[in-house]
Amino acid sequence: MDKVNQNIQHLEKKRIGPLLAKLAIPTTIGLVANSLYNIVDTIFIGRGVGTLAIAGVGIVFPIQMIIMALAQLIGLGAASMVSRSLGKKNYEHAARVAGNSFLAISILGIILTVLVFIFMAPLLRLFGATENIFPYAYDYLSVISFGFIFFPFLVSTNNVIRAEGDAKNSMIIMLLATVLNIILDPIFIFVLGMGIRGAALATVISQFIGFTYAISYYFLLRRSSLTIRLNHLKPELAILKEMSSLGFASFIKQVSMSLLIIIVNNSLKIYGGDIAIAAASVIIRILMFITMPLFGIVAAAQPMVAYNYGANNMGRVKESIKISVLSTAAIGGFFFVILMVSPAQIIGLFSNDARLVSMAVFPLRMVIMFFPLIGFQVIGAGFFQSIGKAVPSIILSLSRQILFLIPLILFLPMAMGITGIWISFPIADLLAIGITGILLYREFKSIDKLDIEPVYQKA
Repeated sequence: MDKVNQNIQHLEKKRIGPLLAKLAIPTTIGLVANSLYNIVDTIFIGRGVGTLAIAGVGIVFPIQMIIMALAQLIGLGAASMVSRSLGKKNYEHAARVAGNSFLAISILGIILTVLVFIFMAPLLRLFGATENIFPYAYDYLSVISFGFIFFPFLVSTNNVIRAEGDAKNSMIIMLLATVLNIILDPIFIFVLGMGIRGAALATVISQFIGFTYAISYYFLLRRSSLTIRLNHLKPELAILKEMSSLGFASFIKQVSMSLLIIIVNNSLKIYGGDIAIAAASVIIRILMFITMPLFGIVAAAQPMVAYNYGANNMGRVKESIKISVLSTAAIGGFFFVILMVSPAQIIGLFSNDARLVSMAVFPLRMVIMFFPLIGFQVIGAGFFQSIGKAVPSIILSLSRQILFLIPLILFLPMAMGITGIWISFPIADLLAIGITGILLYREFKSIDKLDIEPVYQKA
């Protein structure tokens, strides 16, 4: 219980800036480590197998994102409920929420694995695999699918661990898996000569180790601030319904990103070809990597916002959002400068194919055009999710990809060719940022009317 009290005291009383840093730094490290699964695979595959193999991994990526989306559906919804329950000092309810999340994501993992194995070939063709790319995509997916049994549990449970305020162990879990993946990749690809299958096998083994630690965290090592008993695993419809509702925004965002990649890949089949698909695969991995620090800030802010919103401390809620927005703007500006100045050098880390590097420079610059402001939009969706308002969170999660970006990608290339695909990104970003500003302004006006004075204390 000492650990419970320590984490709760920090969420309730520690100054916002130091608290955000305390939670965000290990959270960001963990998220960056998670994104390195695909980064490391792509780099080693590009160097050891070739450009078409990079494209093959890019075709499989939307499937992995759908798996991730379902994990976030459970994990982030549960995280919001756990944090708010702790804010209300309702530890029993927090434990029941965590137990229900464990049960739900375990069942989902098994179902997903079976479905992917049954529909593997048609899925790959639907997601944009050409005849040249298909063999590589199939080899990669046929191995990495085994990890879909336990990887969703790892992702989902990591969110619950962060919701307790324990960002350190969340980081350890992801670092453990990533470091192992980095070690195993060159062994399986180069030493054992397993090629793209070796990269997939290295990832599956690494994910299993992370999954094992997550299980041990709750049931063997007993490091959690929650005590999960067998009766907490009993499904409760009300908890599952609220969990799914709150996590739906993140689910839609991830699925829409997956749908976006599918549409981009299929559009590039028409307007660009195999090399363009490979270039898009590299750009997406770069983008996913540089957005992880932004998501780290959001993930750190969510338990702060949810806890203090549950405790009716609106001053700390508003200050948490303000400092989070400023932090993401600074991080976004840093990456913006680097990628605008040296895009070819960054792309070249993935492949020495001059055609791929040349084709990817302009798209990369377009995709990051408004990157310093992207964090504001992400924080907006996370804010509404944290306070239990699913509808505006869903709207913000849908706005960029579904409402703006996908329609633009479908229609602009008809007039502008492949250039129209890439110009769609900054236009969609600007429109989504505008909607976020409007919804946040309205919500903050409502919070101001509550006229609740904040309580600031140093930890």
